[in-house]
Amino acid sequence: MLSPTPDAMSRDEVRAGASLASIFALRMLGLFLILPVFAIHAQGIPGGDNLTLVGIALGAYGLTQAMFQIPFGMAADHFGRKKVIIIGLLLFAFGSAVAALSTDIWWAIIGRVLQGAGAISAAVTALAADLTREQHRTKVMAMIGSSIGLMFALSLVAAPALYAAIGMAGIFWLTAILALAAIGLVTHVVPPAPPLPPGPKPAFREVLLDRSLLRLNLGIFTLHAVQMAMFVVVPSLLVRYGDMPVASHWKIYLPTVLASFVLMVPAIIIAEKRNKVQLVFVGAVSLLLVTLVTMWLGSTNFTIIAGGLLSFFVAFNILEAMLPSLISRIAPARAKGAALGVYNTTQALGLFVGGALGGWLVEHYDPATVFLCDVVLVTIWLAAALTMPPIPARKSATSQPSSRHGILETKP
Repeated sequence: MLSPTPDAMSRDEVRAGASLASIFALRMLGLFLILPVFAIHAQGIPGGDNLTLVGIALGAYGLTQAMFQIPFGMAADHFGRKKVIIIGLLLFAFGSAVAALSTDIWWAIIGRVLQGAGAISAAVTALAADLTREQHRTKVMAMIGSSIGLMFALSLVAAPALYAAIGMAGIFWLTAILALAAIGLVTHVVPPAPPLPPGPKPAFREVLLDRSLLRLNLGIFTLHAVQMAMFVVVPSLLVRYGDMPVASHWKIYLPTVLASFVLMVPAIIIAEKRNKVQLVFVGAVSLLLVTLVTMWLGSTNFTIIAGGLLSFFVAFNILEAMLPSLISRIAPARAKGAALGVYNTTQALGLFVGGALGGWLVEHYDPATVFLCDVVLVTIWLAAALTMPPIPARKSATSQPSSRHGILETKP
């Protein structure tokens, strides 16, 4: 049972946050591990010379994620969170096995599509909200959101070494093992899920068209589209302009990633402790835009690409932690799974669109055009962020939200 003490997380809340973040992390690591190496690997398999297909393979799981996030979220509202999470992890493991056995780009795409069919993000975040009190939910959602950035960073460091040691098939088998390990966490570590809240569910249209949710959904779509498009071209740019083989890319990724996590901490502290959420949020989007403009203008300069990765990761990690924290506060309690399903659908669409668009642009134009497209996307996001209604100060630990929309209540 959760502790009644309002100003400290209970043991069960800490356990829930840590275990659910770990489940999310294991799955996302499996998805991200291929990013730094697949474009290089694909050059040696049938069909891998078609860069559009390579981009689709990178982002294919995002398409099925987009298709299944809302149904999985609604199923989690109806049948229970844990059952849906376990089914999704089994689907992900099966897709990983198909990809591991693939002999050409088409079977690799099919494997990635099946991986994406295990769309558990909404169910995991809904369960996290169920297991935590409102005053601590932001912390737990930030843990889960940060795990995405952490796993993405770890994949950039580990993937080249793993690829050299076990090959692409070995990486896909490893992702299957990680998914099965996550099932063990669901069944043996995550606290029991509480009963779903009683009462009528809000209409799905209300969840889908909520103004505050729409702004955040645009943000997560853009962030992941930009991320995926970038990594269609970044590995090749490091090889071409830095004369660095893939196995040596960790020399760029490791210091960059470690430094970015150190640099993001002050921003998170300022946002949460000093009630500067909106300032930090807009600042992170602005940093992302400046970074992409710089990488667009200097796409043939190794130093600019390497330095741009640092500022990109700082912005990415801040936003990846803040977005799910904000979405969890405004999602209706009785339709939290559905609301998070919409949120994660837009995230998955961003991954698919970014991978496919990045591959198409680099095939028909050049890497600089990929960065230019990213600049346009983030400019639109920044305009939405700048016109976002003021975010009120964070409520005290003992207070309750005054409206369904929590900190992001908007008025017509």
